Amino acid sequence: MKLLIVIISCFLTMAAQARQTIRGKVIDKLTKEPLELAYVHWSNAHQGITTNEQGFFSLTYPTTTDAAAAKLIISFVGYETQEINVEPNTEKLVIALQKGAVNLQEVVITPQSTANSFHTISKIDLNLMPARSAQDILRTVPGLFIGQHQGGGKAEQIFLRGFDIDHGTDINVSVDGLPVNMVSHAHGQGYADLHFLIPELTASVDYGKGPYYTQYGNLGTAGYVSMNTLNSLDKSTVKLEGGQFNTFRGLAMIDLLDERLKEKGTNAYVASELLYSDGPFDAPQHFNRFNLFGKFNTQLGRNNKLTLILSTLNSDWDASGQVPERAVKSGLIGRFGSIDDTEGGYTSRTNASVRLTSYLDDHSSWENQLYYSRYQFKLYSNFTFFLNDPVNGDQIRQAEARDIYGFHSKFTHALQAGDWHITSAYGAGFRLDKTHNSELSNTLNKNTVLEYKQLGNVSELNAFAWVEERFQKDRWLFNIGVRTDYFNFDYTDKLTTPSLPAQRKAIFSPRLNIQYTLNDKNQLYFKAGKGFHSNDARVVVFNRGYEILPAAYGADLGILVKPLPGLLVNVAAWYLYLQQEFVYVGDEGIVEPSGKTRRTGLDVSGRYQINKWLFADANFNIAKPRSMDTPKGESYIPLAPTFTSTGGLSWQLQQGFNGSIRYRYMKDRPANEDKSVIASGYTVTDISFNYTQKKYEVGIAVENLFNVKWNETQFDTESRLKDEPAPVSEIHFTPGVPFFARVKLAVFF
Repeated sequence: MKLLIVIISCFLTMAAQARQTIRGKVIDKLTKEPLELAYVHWSNAHQGITTNEQGFFSLTYPTTTDAAAAKLIISFVGYETQEINVEPNTEKLVIALQKGAVNLQEVVITPQSTANSFHTISKIDLNLMPARSAQDILRTVPGLFIGQHQGGGKAEQIFLRGFDIDHGTDINVSVDGLPVNMVSHAHGQGYADLHFLIPELTASVDYGKGPYYTQYGNLGTAGYVSMNTLNSLDKSTVKLEGGQFNTFRGLAMIDLLDERLKEKGTNAYVASELLYSDGPFDAPQHFNRFNLFGKFNTQLGRNNKLTLILSTLNSDWDASGQVPERAVKSGLIGRFGSIDDTEGGYTSRTNASVRLTSYLDDHSSWENQLYYSRYQFKLYSNFTFFLNDPVNGDQIRQAEARDIYGFHSKFTHALQAGDWHITSAYGAGFRLDKTHNSELSNTLNKNTVLEYKQLGNVSELNAFAWVEERFQKDRWLFNIGVRTDYFNFDYTDKLTTPSLPAQRKAIFSPRLNIQYTLNDKNQLYFKAGKGFHSNDARVVVFNRGYEILPAAYGADLGILVKPLPGLLVNVAAWYLYLQQEFVYVGDEGIVEPSGKTRRTGLDVSGRYQINKWLFADANFNIAKPRSMDTPKGESYIPLAPTFTSTGGLSWQLQQGFNGSIRYRYMKDRPANEDKSVIASGYTVTDISFNYTQKKYEVGIAVENLFNVKWNETQFDTESRLKDEPAPVSEIHFTPGVPFFARVKLAVFF
């Protein structure tokens, strides 16, 4: 009998031990911020779990005979792995990870992680890739291309997934939760100017392709890009750069607080950037950009974090604009010459943001953000030269002043229901744009207004609410989201009276993501969803609400594989249908509907760690964009990319030598609907070398290493030169930068 009691007691003890758990939180050692998707597992177990959005995890204590010898292993890409001894039923374990070398072997595919989890661009990439501005950082998104065609201060043209997105019509861009896109902008719908962000302050670049992401609404049809700035500085920095074409840049990033406050989770810094460049053009650009940025974050009690951001941008420039091929071929001008060298512009943006993040418990958080932006814009362009006005020329001015008010709230809660891990997220908010004196006018030499073609005030409200449920059990994960957006468009026309009535519309957008994790090396996923892009408020009001919010329907079928310890590959076949596309005709101030479109494609991305210090990556993006409302042979979408590729090598040696060599390739593509005019493709290579020590860094960066002649942007435009008897339609282009070298010296303290 005693023996039976002993045996039963042993079994009960083992059963109790089987139920013993370890609960903890993984944070960044410097910033004290929670690390989502850190991988936690026992040294004697192959499978583990990932931390949630608040950095928390709960892991069952091992039940094997060598449980006492097991150690808890915590790893996260870009951080040093930790191994610690932990007693059973440990509560509120806090593990602080320190930043370290990138090791792709630490990437583990788990049922809790999604393919999108691995899309965050690491800080090593951001440091090693030469960037003239934050706009260039968009190029780190696989398959995304940008092109500048009117001076360094204008928002670049964007290409992604078979789209010529113009300046942002079909991509949702944000920084620290602040919207970058400008709706109903004087120059183009969704105008996304990122120049207010200092490149070195970029902590991460998260992105997703397609309309599948519930948090991102208007303009997120081809995808979204969400950037976040550093919450703290590892060290203060002063950097000087100089290069060809009278290029100079100065940067200062100053940490304001001592280590004692930082240990308590309080950080504050300011940063400032000054850039000047004439560019390679015959008529100097005189491009000036000044940025000032400040960020403060602190713990309020044990469970609340307050983040304050203030920033301001001022920029002005001259531009040579787009030049017709015939003018270069005839010798009238050189490749870097101009027909109208009085083009150019001015822009400024001031931002203020307050964010409060509350960690209510181990499984719940509530985030609230309030923001305001003051924006001013003025742009002088001449696309057609003397086509419409043979005497004064066709120069136009587009201008506006804008106030943006916004708020959004997000509540997240996770729970366990049997074998199901359920995470719920709820969001709501609004954005109100008040644009004053939105103008399109004909001008002469920037100074004289010949005629106002448009002048008025725009008021556009977007209120939204969304809910997203995530269900995970064993190898399956289901993500179901629903979003609703309400718009109120109002336009007061100052040239005609009375103004037309405001227009209102709501749209409902469901999203569904399903994934199946075969093992820690293979994961299949399917995404489907509905998105939309709004039309310009002026067009909405003039058309009395017709085609306000055309929808986009998309689907992705993909696989994420890790065939080797240091190799990660993502392959996705995709489809996207749009009810209506928009083409902005800048000199006419109208948006032309171009009908229904269909795009299909294939994205392949790979990243390989060759050894401890050498990394390789490559991306291949194929797209077949077609218009559905035109006959076959005339259904090509002008300037839409059909094949692009980017990639390169990055290295980071222990001795302090680091750098990268990168290429980008865009294939020839149609410039008009019947493919009778071709926009020439190009391959451009950039390289950088740095020598980094504890107190300083020196380096050199070269854009267009092989000095190829390439056209950064191209358009099939009808124009007339001063002495031409009749207009001519042909390719007009902005030449890409030639060989361009810059050196830098940075001092750390």
